[in-house]
Amino acid sequence: MAYAANDNIQIALLGSGGMGQGDVRDALLNPGVKIVAAADIYDGRRKRMEEAYPGIFTTRDYREVLARKDVDAVIIATPDHWHATISIDALNAGKDVYCEKPMIQKIDEGKRVIEAHKKSDRIFQVGSQYASALSFQKIRELLDQGAIGELNMVEAWLDRNTAMGAWQYSIPPDASTSNIDWDQFLGRAPKRPFEPIRLFRWRNYTDYGTAVAGDLYVHLLTGLHTATRSLGPKRIYSTGGLRYWKDGRDTPDTQLGIIEYPKTDTHPEFTFSMRVNFKSSKPQEDFGFKFIGSAGTITTDVRTVTVARQPREKEPGYSTETFPKAIREQFMQEYRKKYPLERVTAANLESNGSARYISEIDAHRQHMMNFIEAVRTRKAHFEDSTFGFRAAGPALLCNTSYYENRICTWDPQTMTAG
Repeated sequence: MAYAANDNIQIALLGSGGMGQGDVRDALLNPGVKIVAAADIYDGRRKRMEEAYPGIFTTRDYREVLARKDVDAVIIATPDHWHATISIDALNAGKDVYCEKPMIQKIDEGKRVIEAHKKSDRIFQVGSQYASALSFQKIRELLDQGAIGELNMVEAWLDRNTAMGAWQYSIPPDASTSNIDWDQFLGRAPKRPFEPIRLFRWRNYTDYGTAVAGDLYVHLLTGLHTATRSLGPKRIYSTGGLRYWKDGRDTPDTQLGIIEYPKTDTHPEFTFSMRVNFKSSKPQEDFGFKFIGSAGTITTDVRTVTVARQPREKEPGYSTETFPKAIREQFMQEYRKKYPLERVTAANLESNGSARYISEIDAHRQHMMNFIEAVRTRKAHFEDSTFGFRAAGPALLCNTSYYENRICTWDPQTMTAG
């Protein structure tokens, strides 16, 4: 994308962990982007940012970054329980915002972020990259064309089999209260004595994270909503348990979600099932989607989309073997009146078929490029605060369903939980 000298964008990182540092690297692949500041409550990560980007300003307190006039946009990559608060503070400070998914930790935060976004007139984009994956845009095109008939079910899975995949992140040997602002990390979470494992493996604890649903279901919901243009489901149920990673975490490592989507102007009624297994015993991470229609299927692993068509039956068939001869003949006479035999010709011959589409575009990089372009052009990407809430809300209700052992309801229009 072409840019002028005065189109330079100066960004800051709030929360300098692995995801945040990766986001910065993706942002800097875009010409005219410079990182000028970073915040983190662990001094070691501040030092790492200073090593990687000499001369940048670093601090433990994100508010010092928001007060800087040389910061145009911020990337928020903190633990989930800080997302809404920092997003609202950043928008109120006049910064454009790229907030890692899920946009919120609690349902009641969603509308407050949306309100702050609308008032600010700033760019706000949620960091769930499947919204920019070309595969889901291709699937949307295929669904619009009726490539698989009428959609009736979608299946999605994201399985892992490694310690890192199960959030067993490394804990630095120097972690202590002298180089970590423990109170700042806790924020609104329950107060407790210093425990480095709760900071460096925060996804394992509901005090700070959003479990499997917030980390991974929200990606699957983002891809689904992008492909179907759906505003969201109406009924949600989720179950699972802690089967293998019994390391003190209070979140499941295996979870299944069953979600019902109502008929709308953009899609028919369909059922969505999601699965995550952190001990799948597979050699590598396994991700996929399967869109099932009345005349075929579409599958994707993000980079590859495959369409397999199965033409609809022209007649239902019959199972009359157990009837007496006279009844079989009577049945067949009536059946052929309703479904007459059709002579097969070249014109009416139907065949099964498949097609495959491949994209070499990295969805993470594409999503960050879309954010940078939005900051430059002031034309927002569609994954804004409202889209973000419509993906995060149902994901978080999967947690409610799991922990409270009940079916949850969601109004996709008003974005209200029941």
